[in-house]
Amino acid sequence: MSTIPGPYGDVRHPYGLPMGTVRGFMSVLICAFFWIYLLLPDPKEGQRLMTVPLAHFFLLTLVFLSFASHPIPHDAQKSEVLPWLMRVLFVGGSAAVVAYVAYQEPSRLGTRLTPEAGEIGQWPALLGALAGGFGAGLFARFILGRRSELFQTVRGWVGVIAILLLVAETVFQFAIRPALGDQPHQDALKVWEGTIIAFVAAYFGTRA
Repeated sequence: MSTIPGPYGDVRHPYGLPMGTVRGFMSVLICAFFWIYLLLPDPKEGQRLMTVPLAHFFLLTLVFLSFASHPIPHDAQKSEVLPWLMRVLFVGGSAAVVAYVAYQEPSRLGTRLTPEAGEIGQWPALLGALAGGFGAGLFARFILGRRSELFQTVRGWVGVIAILLLVAETVFQFAIRPALGDQPHQDALKVWEGTIIAFVAAYFGTRA
């Protein structure tokens, strides 16, 4: 007996994983960036103050979107375990880190979660990257169709690039940037972080 495709559409999910797993993994990477910032010890005298870059708060809005979404019950490829495990990780991990830091170093929450004043002017460009990336993902899905082989291939590659960019950003901020004598210019950081936001948002757009 042939199986009639369900109304929700995709022939296959990215990388053969259950629906919501990749977005959940990206959400863990985004939240882990905040965890590291909060848990690192205070910098030595004369070192750069540690504050979460403004761009990562825009990425955080995608985490809320991932949490609000849920696997579609009509999806035959759905697995309850892995997508919900990702949610437990980024929600439970965030709650645990915030509670720990609030108990041990309460002042750290305010100081490290407040972006530098010089970054505030970047918000229109970062918001544009977020909206543009998400809209591009939605548009590609609308034009090519959920079942299109081309769309599924493009979506897969966008997901790979987005994950690699998130990992590269974490390595850069915590391993490379502290060792630099001259800090990167704000405009260069804006372009770099805007690119990250655009790719991550584009993937979320293809799955919205």
